[in-house]
Amino acid sequence: MLNDFKAFALRGNVIDLAVGVIVGAAFTGIVNSLVSDILMPPLGFALGGIDFSDLFLVLKGPHLDTLAAARTAGAVTINYGVFINAIIRFIIVAFAIFMLVRWINRLFAATKSAPAAPTKSELLLVEIRDLLKARPVP
Repeated sequence: MLNDFKAFALRGNVIDLAVGVIVGAAFTGIVNSLVSDILMPPLGFALGGIDFSDLFLVLKGPHLDTLAAARTAGAVTINYGVFINAIIRFIIVAFAIFMLVRWINRLFAATKSAPAAPTKSELLLVEIRDLLKARPVP
């Protein structure tokens, strides 16, 4: 059972997944800041001053201007703006992980050795085969 677990844990997909989880966790703060502080303000400005984090639909309770105010008032809301921010964060993290895995794969591909040259007996067999093919058929 230990050998089976070792084979499972050392497969490429599991290692790729572990790298993705670790890198994703490490980039969470950076990505959150990138989305909230860098990407969303110009995007909101371009769309007429919309703050995506304040896009919500009130199902029950008072209709207020901001999500924070609606939450404080106890309103039941669907926060689709927060969901849009989460999608943008996901795309950024997925792209960063993709680039990391791509770099690791290229690194491993570069370290693989070239295929071994054919042995003398293989070369002789190829030469015999070619000579037999070149012979006229009686």
